[in-house]
Amino acid sequence: MSTDILLPSPSRRRFVSVAAAAVAAGSLSQLAFAQENQSITDAAAATGGDKTAIRPLRIHVPESQLTDLRRRIKATRWPDRETVADDTQGVPLAMIQEVARHWSSGYDWRNVETRLNALPNFVTEIDGLDIHFIHVRSKHANAMPLVVTHGWPGSVIEQLKIIDPLVNPSAYGASVSDAFHLVIPSLPGYGFSGKPKETGWGPERTARAWVVLMKRLGYAKFAAQGGDLGGVVANVMAKQAPPELIGIHVNFPATVPPEITRALLAGDPAPASLSADERLAYGQLSALSKRRAYALEQGTRPQTLYGLADSPIALASWLLDHPDGYAQPAAALTSAVYGRTINGHSSGDLTLNDVLDDITLYWLTNTGISAARFYWESHFNFYAAADVSVPAAVSAFPGESHQAPRSWAERAYHNLVYYNRPDKGGHFAAWEQPILFAQEVRAGLRPLRT
Repeated sequence: MSTDILLPSPSRRRFVSVAAAAVAAGSLSQLAFAQENQSITDAAAATGGDKTAIRPLRIHVPESQLTDLRRRIKATRWPDRETVADDTQGVPLAMIQEVARHWSSGYDWRNVETRLNALPNFVTEIDGLDIHFIHVRSKHANAMPLVVTHGWPGSVIEQLKIIDPLVNPSAYGASVSDAFHLVIPSLPGYGFSGKPKETGWGPERTARAWVVLMKRLGYAKFAAQGGDLGGVVANVMAKQAPPELIGIHVNFPATVPPEITRALLAGDPAPASLSADERLAYGQLSALSKRRAYALEQGTRPQTLYGLADSPIALASWLLDHPDGYAQPAAALTSAVYGRTINGHSSGDLTLNDVLDDITLYWLTNTGISAARFYWESHFNFYAAADVSVPAAVSAFPGESHQAPRSWAERAYHNLVYYNRPDKGGHFAAWEQPILFAQEVRAGLRPLRT
């Protein structure tokens, strides 16, 4: 996700972010490919035609689609390499060719398909749209219900490594009293969720849909967690303050004060009055002014990105060109692609196969453009101080697009119950550092347990 606080918006749409899929095919709600109408998932028929029913979902991609993917990758017509020795012109040719090499010959989608099918997947219709979600209940009776939302260019695949540590904390050295029941939905237009056929599916409508989902699952009270767009949805939900929401944990906090936004828009140097932490965040936000071309396009002209539906390499390079607080592409993504630490920033637990699992999901569900529209549907500054009173916990990872200072967090979240600055992890924290991320979620939401 990119910042939209650095330049005025050229339209009423702010530059904001995700990916997903699928059209209902008959009573089975089969999610199909747009281009070939081949089902890649099956959802059980709604009993008695009840559209609000919770229907089990299973994933199976036809082998012909995987064969076609590999064929398209190998048939890529490559451009000349960049004329610079760094990534200032975009995703370097050597990097995307390394992705293509492994994607076309060494990568196996069936591995993640098996992992997904080993989890309880469901779909239910909310406000006229099929919403896919993973629902894993803890064996511990007093577990806290938690809805966890991914971002762009992510998906539910980002959260796979945090499920067991959060559901089964005692296996990771934590207390059973820190257990969670997890609900992990795919954003509208992403993955196995439906693609909206009308306007209006932005963060606000999504936040309301998540409340409906949690209540439908029988949770009278719950917490919300998110990073990137998921953090935006959590913040919006906190702003809406439904009575069922007991609090939020975000690793993409909205904390930038209005006077800082004005200074950034003016291109001013960091104000002299800033503390060291505030000055660091100001510098990171300033750097983002040259790292948000993707957000500008998705926030204003997402439909123009036809190449995302036709070329796997176009899709991969677009999804990879997401910054963090260190670089663009994000440092962790670059290190994962090359399988070694690049420029001093490790990928942690994130691997090239993980990255390709996510990109391949976008390709197979043909959701590059439907995910991009989430930006077009967002009409506010994701970075501006949240101004919410619901209990909130903030984990400010060092490699996030900016490491939000405590002073800013306290102004933005009026009931800040937890704040921490972990010593590692970046924009894709749940992917990069799943154990540390789980520890942060447990600690952040512990004050809300009764």
